[in-house]
Amino acid sequence: MGMVLGKITVEMPKHEVLHTGAGYEIRKYPPCVAAEFTYDPKEWKGDADGGFTVLANYIGALGKPQNTKPEKIAMTAPVITSGGGGDGDAEASSEKIAMTAPVITATAGGEPEPVAMTAPVITDDQQAPGKVTMQFLLPSKYTKAEEAPRPTDERVVIREVPERKFGVVRFSGVAADKTVREKAEGLRAALEKDGYTIKGPFVLARYNPPFTLPPLRTNEVMIPVE
Repeated sequence: MGMVLGKITVEMPKHEVLHTGAGYEIRKYPPCVAAEFTYDPKEWKGDADGGFTVLANYIGALGKPQNTKPEKIAMTAPVITSGGGGDGDAEASSEKIAMTAPVITATAGGEPEPVAMTAPVITDDQQAPGKVTMQFLLPSKYTKAEEAPRPTDERVVIREVPERKFGVVRFSGVAADKTVREKAEGLRAALEKDGYTIKGPFVLARYNPPFTLPPLRTNEVMIPVE
């Protein structure tokens, strides 16, 4: 019932608030490990959140985890896996989550390992024309990509995300396209007015499962800044 009413029960990324502006915050996030999937929604019958299932399967949210548990990690050249898939308003709906790293070597016969789910689920629909990249941030116990289980689906990529700084605006309700873009435009204008340098396109972070009542949902638009 708690999640229906907007309670966030999963681990969230730690951050430091550097500045509070007019309706926004400047936050600094430490490095983390993420699992991501880049796809074209057309491959999912137009479902912008089609990629969610792929990442959820990797972490074991929908059944047996589609990853292998590394028994021993060999520090070799990175093995980077990537694939195609969709965009949209995906939301986390499980208690398990995982991200594998570009560099992971597992011993033969490794068993599937469920990974705890964290929030937020991040979507970036501006990284390539017509394509969407969806990320699951891995639990903080994974500090290096090679510590994460290797995905059995080659479309899932595990990578280390460096320290970054964002301008962030929070809002409730359904993260509809029009709403998100309006929030992003307003945030960008506020950041530029206050003298911040924009470093890239915005990303959308959603913290609740789809069955959370819309007025009680937590969403954020994040713009990288210097």
